[in-house]
Formats: sequence, C-alpha cells, structure tokens
Amino acid sequence: QVQLVESGGGLVQAGGSLRLSCAASGNRFGISVMGWYRQAPGKQRELVALISTTGSTNYADSVKGRFTVSRDNAENTVSLQMNSLKPEDTAVYYCHVRIRTITGETVYWGQGTQVAVSS
Repeated sequence: QVQLVESGGGLVQAGGSLRLSCAASGNRFGISVMGWYRQAPGKQRELVALISTTGSTNYADSVKGRFTVSRDNAENTVSLQMNSLKPEDTAVYYCHVRIRTITGETVYWGQGTQVAVSS
C-alpha cells in the first residue's frame, strides 16, 4: 500500500500563485508516473499534469505555460507550481501515483486539496 499526503492548497486571487506538494509513503517500490488531476464542482475529474520517472511531462492544454510539474525521485514527491491562476482553476486537486506491479499497474490517489481562485 502507498499513502499520499498532499499540501499547499488554499485561496488566492486571480493572477496569483500556489504550489502543491505530494509525498508518497509506504511501499513505494515501482513508482512510475506521478502527477495531478483536478475536479471542479459538477464536473468530471480531469488531467492537469503528469511526469514520468525520466522527467517527461504531459499537461492539459488549459494549464500549459502556467503550471509546472516536478518530482524528486529520491524523496518520492511530486509538486505542482501554479502561476497566473484563473478562477476556472478552482477545483479539488488530487495527487496521482502509479505503481508498476507484476500484473500491471496500480493507481493511488491522494485525499485532495482545495484550490480556490477569486476574481
């Protein structure tokens, strides 16, 4: 089992910045992709950003150029630097970690951290 603990959410004005962090603990052997999803009220959970073990990244079009995902493989942490925040970025942000197993891949989710952007 892997436990994910997120931090860094909060309330910020439009144009401001926030940094989210997520630390993985427990059986972390085999961690592959790490990243973030978000879910706004009344909407489905959506991809924000992912990063592989080699540093390859994948961003949602809506956050490209504003958000930066990074990871520390030694510490098993993933972070999301969010700049130029917009009201439409308001959502619960979930840490996402994939573990390679003998049979395939297991996905773990954090408990979620609220990000609210006021106009």
